[in-house]
Amino acid sequence: MDKRQAQELVNNTLRNDFNKERFVKLVKELLNHFDEASFVYRGNIIPDAYKNCISTFERIGKYFDGENKIDILIVKLKKDTTLARARTAQRNFIAWYLNGSRGGERKDAALVAFVSPDESDWRFSLVKMDYKFVEGKNGKTKVKEEFTPARRWSFLVGPNEHSHTAQARLTPIIEDENVIPLARLEEAFNIEKVTKEFFEKYRDLFLRTKEALDELVKS
Repeated sequence: MDKRQAQELVNNTLRNDFNKERFVKLVKELLNHFDEASFVYRGNIIPDAYKNCISTFERIGKYFDGENKIDILIVKLKKDTTLARARTAQRNFIAWYLNGSRGGERKDAALVAFVSPDESDWRFSLVKMDYKFVEGKNGKTKVKEEFTPARRWSFLVGPNEHSHTAQARLTPIIEDENVIPLARLEEAFNIEKVTKEFFEKYRDLFLRTKEALDELVKS
């Protein structure tokens, strides 16, 4: 997909209300492929700890980058649950899912669309698990799970958001027709890095402007 097509796809998907068909197409182009494996989870499948904020969630596909297993999910929040409120619970819910919910296999990460019935905007997130082997008190090796907070790996998108950062970070990946590794998705979703780069450029501009003004005053 060329740059113009990629930009149009990102704009049409991320600058509008959530639309499943557009979202699926975006992720397919983002990853270049994924195995369709649609399944809707609701009712007793959702743990009690999350039933107050999660209505249903759907797995629309699975992706393997050669090393990491990534699921693509759509999570629908309950009425009166905002994207900002209960964000920690939403993140923990995905961690529960990735950690082999209900005896399933562990996954390394998930690309998630969080959708609230009360908001036109929605959240496009990357949640990643880090499985580390540690030695327990009895000397046996066990897995220790850690996951990145969803707030560090999210884009707030929709008709009320300009989504410039999301567009700039995702468009080059869509143009790339190679296998997209999880590490590249992490880099794209890493808003902290973008913010740091912005303030470094702002600081550099400020210092150069100050130097120029000081020279004018001296002269």
